[in-house]
Amino acid sequence: MTPRLTHTDAGAAADAHAGIEIDADALLGVWPSSGPPDPPVDAVRAAVARAISEDVGPLGDLTAMLVPEGDVGRVRVVSRADGVLAGRLCALEAFSQIDATLAVDWQILDGEWLVPGSVVAEVSGPMRSILTAERTALNFLCHLSGVATMTRQFVDAVTAANSATRVLDTRKTTPGLRVLEKAAVRAGGGWNHRAGLSDAVLVKDNHLGRLGITEAVAAARRAWPGRMVEVECDRPEQVSEAVDAGVSAVLLDNMTPSLVSECVALVRARGAPGTVLVEASGGVTLDTAPAFAAAGADLISVGAITHSAPILDLGLDLVED
Repeated sequence: MTPRLTHTDAGAAADAHAGIEIDADALLGVWPSSGPPDPPVDAVRAAVARAISEDVGPLGDLTAMLVPEGDVGRVRVVSRADGVLAGRLCALEAFSQIDATLAVDWQILDGEWLVPGSVVAEVSGPMRSILTAERTALNFLCHLSGVATMTRQFVDAVTAANSATRVLDTRKTTPGLRVLEKAAVRAGGGWNHRAGLSDAVLVKDNHLGRLGITEAVAAARRAWPGRMVEVECDRPEQVSEAVDAGVSAVLLDNMTPSLVSECVALVRARGAPGTVLVEASGGVTLDTAPAFAAAGADLISVGAITHSAPILDLGLDLVED
């Protein structure tokens, strides 16, 4: 497996505060561009074990038991639609946890494009085991491939407008499946924002209801000098205050593309290029994302790619020898 997600570089935020150009990769915590990384294996095992437990139940697969014991066969995982594959390790783990003797031959890897009829994998072994593992394996593949596919749609739309802009996910993920969904985002060509609350400081509107921007940034720098500090802003004057206070990034919340453009110019005018990242967020759609990219946003965060992605239709077809 590839190394796990590298979180915010310990010196990146401090460097930005000192006026040194930000390394966006270090700030966000990203994987190398050589290929989509796998999620942590312990998280895969735990998620699959929970899924199997709720599906199989105390008595096992009653219907599969109707198949003659010792019957062996082959099936193929086949795509029914265009999309991006993700969740391969989860599906493999599902087959393995049900029956370690099952053999899975993968034809396509996470991050690769599928068309209707694409054979993703071939599974062979005891038919009872294959049938029992089928739904759990497909649930992970369909859901995570849906996340990767929607991410790719946003990445393609944004890149066409501004090749320097990156599409980020958010913490709006399915409870218990965050690292799996974030791996699917990477498979789709997107980038990960915070994996959790301990990764960075993000001062949002409800925090600002109790303390001011300058106060919040100063307190964050004292408490966590090596962490990224970002402030959510909904008007230009907040952006000015945040930049002057020494933030690593500003999150422009629910702004129009024209207002984002104004704020980008404001940020660039108040410091050296690249010292403060500009993130656009809030209700971004496939139709509006290119406009935010063209406005100059460094980052566009989209909660929908994890919380609203439709599944990618994949099925299991029996191979008749």
